[in-house]
Amino acid sequence: MTRLIVFGILAAFFFSSTFVFNRAMSLEGGHWAWTASLRYGYMLLLLCTWLLLKGRRGVVVAAWDAFRRNWLFWTTAGSVGFGAFYALISFSASFAPGWVVATTWQITILATPVVLLLFGRRVPARGVLFTAMIFLGIVLVTLEQATAAPLGDILRGIVPVVAAAFAYPLGNQMVWEARHGTSSLLPAITDPVVDDSFGRVLLMVLGSIPFWVVLLIVAAPPPPSPGQLVNTALVAVFSGVIATSLFLHARHCASTTYELAAIDATQSTEVIFSLLGEIVFLHGLLPGSSGTAGLVLVVGGLMLYVRAQTAGQLKEKIHSRAEKG
Repeated sequence: MTRLIVFGILAAFFFSSTFVFNRAMSLEGGHWAWTASLRYGYMLLLLCTWLLLKGRRGVVVAAWDAFRRNWLFWTTAGSVGFGAFYALISFSASFAPGWVVATTWQITILATPVVLLLFGRRVPARGVLFTAMIFLGIVLVTLEQATAAPLGDILRGIVPVVAAAFAYPLGNQMVWEARHGTSSLLPAITDPVVDDSFGRVLLMVLGSIPFWVVLLIVAAPPPPSPGQLVNTALVAVFSGVIATSLFLHARHCASTTYELAAIDATQSTEVIFSLLGEIVFLHGLLPGSSGTAGLVLVVGGLMLYVRAQTAGQLKEKIHSRAEKG
């Protein structure tokens, strides 16, 4: 369990680059549609290049074959878990500071149990109080922003993030359910490439491509600037490849609902990393008293949540062993 938590926190560190770079590109006038779609274009190129250089051409071929066999599933999962998720996050960066987007994003802690329930999974009752702490922290951060921006900008900076917070775990859980063959609504994915972290990410990226094509056609943004091309490439490496691979690897290794919930909870540390990044690189201001209190509640709620989930899992194991004995 500890090892999975470490993987989750490392993923959060690299994920936080998304919020900092996205805000930087927004302040420079970069269109959010390019910020979102370019990242996954780079990811596709980087993943394939990396695997080929490492002598793992078989993973690329196997991923493409797996995609063709279940193209509808991977297009749906990729469009939801990668496409809708990141398009909404990028859109919000035009209206709110990166650390505010990162803090609001932590509502995914509350979204995950809802997603698990949708798939008929048992959701642990432990930690409900701590998820409420996280939610209260997000409310305090939002209230602080309400005094510094028009209502329309606040809604455009927060509401899309809430929707993204549901899209990301939904897409990832679809892959988890399909791999384990536990849902009657999804195909059972038995391709060995799904057991490979890079293979899973590559399949999700391939599935998201149709979404990005449609988005660019509909949004019709002006051409990206050279700075936006460079920054989205950095986001693709740090967040798209490194962070996503670490996070999906941790979720792949999870064997219980408790572990899945705890791994998803580690993403709250993105708040700290994003705030520090914005202060250091974008000369952002420290949050006020309300924002600081919100950050403390979010991070404190995360720590207590993980502790509650770990304790619950330990008790479950002890009870199981006692029954077998």
